[in-house]
Amino acid sequence: MLPPTPLSLLCAILLCLPLAVIFTFTAPSATTSAAVGAATSPLPITIPPPFTNHTTNTSQARKTLPHPKIKNLTTAAAALAAAAGADEAEDQSLLNQASRVDPAPRPVKKLAFMFLATTSLPHAPLWELFFSRAASERYNIYIHSAANFTVPSTGAFANRTIPSKPTRRNTPTLIAAARRLLAHALLDDGANAMFALLSPSCVPLHSFSYTYKILIKSRRSFVEILKNEPGARQRWAARGELAMLPEVGFADFRIGSQFWAVKRKHARAIVRDRRLWSKFQLACLRDDTCYPEEQYFPTLLSMVDPRGCTPCTLTHVDWRGSRGGHPRTYVADEVGPELIRALRRSRPRYGDEETRSGGSNSSVTVVAGRSRRDPFLFARKFSPGALRRLLEIANDVIFKD
Repeated sequence: MLPPTPLSLLCAILLCLPLAVIFTFTAPSATTSAAVGAATSPLPITIPPPFTNHTTNTSQARKTLPHPKIKNLTTAAAALAAAAGADEAEDQSLLNQASRVDPAPRPVKKLAFMFLATTSLPHAPLWELFFSRAASERYNIYIHSAANFTVPSTGAFANRTIPSKPTRRNTPTLIAAARRLLAHALLDDGANAMFALLSPSCVPLHSFSYTYKILIKSRRSFVEILKNEPGARQRWAARGELAMLPEVGFADFRIGSQFWAVKRKHARAIVRDRRLWSKFQLACLRDDTCYPEEQYFPTLLSMVDPRGCTPCTLTHVDWRGSRGGHPRTYVADEVGPELIRALRRSRPRYGDEETRSGGSNSSVTVVAGRSRRDPFLFARKFSPGALRRLLEIANDVIFKD
């Protein structure tokens, strides 16, 4: 074999030189990449564009996607809650002040006539005659009304409307309105000794002097208190089966007329109460068993001072032929001397106590061991159209005792 010549060696070197260059520049690059991967993570460092775009779009959508219904409902609920909270706080401040008044009335005692009105007082002219026969130092008038109430500009009812708030049947707003009336009456005049709650459809059955004598001389409040009424269990559970507990057990639950006359000490007890109010202000689940204004006052006073109450109302009402939870309404053709005398002859129902017959036109009711025959002083419901007939018989019948 011939030894390689210098020329052949030179050619071999020139042929291998490109391969050496390639190996020199590629090998370190692969090593560096592997080192970086080992020091961090096997996943790519850069997030792929599709994933990045999706995340950004979702975030923007959460900020900018319109939800008008949800937003409106939330705003409305917040507004209602804020308004209710403000109303409750305002009422509570008023009630707290009223609860601290002197429990004893001044020597010259007055009657507080409290009208729970809506848009008007249709029988105001009859009541004007009623009050015209009374000395001004014997009474005060207070009106709780709706926003569109026609405020009388003259007469006994002028400037007698208290700051009022909306009311609706089957809600605790009627309780709140009555408590508001009591609070204003307590704060307004320390001589107010008896507080009578009346409706716009109420009319007097006697003269002022007769009414004053019966109410002022009474040592008790007149609040209908019924324990064994049909449907009482359903009414107690109207806010939920156990919603009234523990403040008001079913054994303590009472029902009675919405309209009453209470002594000053009981008026203070009503405005001072927060315990029972916390339950009766709850919304009912059903309207057909929800009449809180007929339950709160009888229940409260039955628990606070049952012996201090005559368990009847002095406002006559006829539930025969009632419609939609409303009692009978007397229209113009029914109004006359005979109707007024018949209403006067009627006697109240005294809770669940025994009633003994005393003849065809009278009865004697035994209450706490004593016989009572309290007269009805007011009656409802009279239609607005009955006013003319009532005025015609006012002097000769209604105000003639």
